[in-house]
Amino acid sequence: TTPIYYPSAKPHMGHAYSSIIADFFARFKMIDDYQVHFLTGTDEHGLKIQRSAEKAGKEPQIFCDQISKTFRDLSDTLNLSNTDFIRTTEARHKKTVQHLWSELEKNDDIYLSNYSGWYSVSDEAFYNEDEIEEIDGKKIAISSKSSVEWIEEESYFFRLSKWEKPLLNYYEANPDFISPVSRKNEVISFVKSGLKDLSISRKSFSWGIPVPNNQHHVIYVWLDALTNYLSALNYPNTDDDLFKKFWPASIHLIGKDILRFHAVYWPAFLLAAKIDLPKKVYGHGWILSGEEKMSKSKGNILDPLEIIKEYGLDPLRYYLIKEVSFGNDGNISQEKLEDCNNSDLANNYGNLCQRVTTFAIKNCEGNIPNKINFQNDDLLILNKYKENLDNSPFKKTKALSKSERKDLQLPPNPYNERLWELTMDPVLGRPRSENIYQIQDELHQKSLNEIPGVPGENPDMAWVPRGPTNIAGRTNGIMFDPNDATNKKVFAGGVSGGIFVNDNIDDINSEWKMVQGVPRNLPISVLTFDPNNPTTFYAGTGESY
Repeated sequence: TTPIYYPSAKPHMGHAYSSIIADFFARFKMIDDYQVHFLTGTDEHGLKIQRSAEKAGKEPQIFCDQISKTFRDLSDTLNLSNTDFIRTTEARHKKTVQHLWSELEKNDDIYLSNYSGWYSVSDEAFYNEDEIEEIDGKKIAISSKSSVEWIEEESYFFRLSKWEKPLLNYYEANPDFISPVSRKNEVISFVKSGLKDLSISRKSFSWGIPVPNNQHHVIYVWLDALTNYLSALNYPNTDDDLFKKFWPASIHLIGKDILRFHAVYWPAFLLAAKIDLPKKVYGHGWILSGEEKMSKSKGNILDPLEIIKEYGLDPLRYYLIKEVSFGNDGNISQEKLEDCNNSDLANNYGNLCQRVTTFAIKNCEGNIPNKINFQNDDLLILNKYKENLDNSPFKKTKALSKSERKDLQLPPNPYNERLWELTMDPVLGRPRSENIYQIQDELHQKSLNEIPGVPGENPDMAWVPRGPTNIAGRTNGIMFDPNDATNKKVFAGGVSGGIFVNDNIDDINSEWKMVQGVPRNLPISVLTFDPNNPTTFYAGTGESY
């Protein structure tokens, strides 16, 4: 899951980073043969939304319909593979939130009292006196630098203090629940300092989900928003297939600024309601402009849509995944973006594709013999990819050091650097088939490893070739039609899904058409014609069939 975004302003780089990282995990797991449910969405209730709607002269629901579409469009722009997009104004979500409230109330974890204290409308968060500072006569939150205001009103409270020890016990028994370790230490320190009961309703505004049996109160926006992780799986119907298959969630990916809500309040709500906790909460770092967090007030926001317009989506995705050490803050600038992509994608990877495919075409007419006798040295190279993948520290979703990230790369294959040194086959008078297979397989594995990060910008035509010069690097399966005497008709499997056909591969401007009846969301890993029936071919997918 990503955080659900508070759409009071247009999307920024922080939204893009959270979504891209979550998409990277989702695609990685799909390739690793997992069933994946990937959730994102928008958080549409609260005082900030109500005030923004009033300022725009619109009803809150109409205002939310418009701004939520901006974030739904962002999912398409970023080529996310999400399987659901939830809005907190949907009926399915309201039903879940009110049920959760009733469960907490039934278990005596909610009581009515009066609240007085500091509140940030921008953060939709309460702050203690020691979390506030005064600058130029204005009270602001130390952590977020947002302004706070003093409020006093009747409120329902959640008995958060009751769950202080159970939370600490849970953290100790489940040391990987919060990552990275630095974030876990922050949370434990906060909880050990003492938890106070939490105000979970508001009476001074109306834009929210009504409290059951008391229409004068609306439910606190964070109790409302956090519950999206359950409502998207049709809770409280615990017999629902989605809930049984995907809860507890494997990982909540969030920005470190909302860690307290996800690692303290959310697990406390779930423990009180007797619901299993998610397996992991990961608080990633911020994307900085210079050395500062991007913010509207500082005027230093980099618009991801503008960067995509100028450089393309995949260069941005690749930069954020590769150059920002996962778990830490990271910088982005146009200069760094250009250097990274020119060096890695164009020069290194692009050049490797060109050299390897050209060599294979020249020495064996583009075909790899199917009778190969591998030696131990051959198998050491071929098996290295899987060994790296299985032993990868990345699978533990911790912050990786530069050396660890380097260790994830495939070792250099000497044949890639010195193709002319391939061992010659004395019978055929050409390089050994085993060596050619090695360099082709390594290119395939490298390409497969890149897919979660750079899946292709167009979901329909992603990885589909536009001409014979770039076929090898753009598809996961390709074959000529044996029924075509001209040898010009070619089928290609799209990594992002679908099978495509080109009737005249010799024409670089010829059109690729999607084969009808093939599911567009299934990645194609291989295509082959039936040798006993040339009118039939088979497609292997990343799924179970």
